[in-house]
Amino acid sequence: MEDSERVAVAAHLHVVLRRRTGRVTDTEWMACNQAYAQAMVAFALEHAREQQDEELARLARRLQDSWSGDKPRHAAPAETAQSNSSVTAKAAEILRTSARYIGGLR
Repeated sequence: MEDSERVAVAAHLHVVLRRRTGRVTDTEWMACNQAYAQAMVAFALEHAREQQDEELARLARRLQDSWSGDKPRHAAPAETAQSNSSVTAKAAEILRTSARYIGGLR
């Protein structure tokens, strides 16, 4: 599944979780962090089972399936270093943006 499709599924799951459980999630983080996505899928599936909510279960399984196709591949050292630097740059950008956002709320 492409990243844009994964973001769309995560956004849809976010909206349904917010409406039905009151749980606020991070859509972008769900789409780029597999561990967080798995935790939100587990939460959604548990709630769907308790409430017999087929739509929520369907969305959670769809997000879970979007990650199941991503198999780790063995990267060359140069490729890994480039990937790590892009992750670091993205993390720095998120910190800069969040600090600006939080400061803007006051």
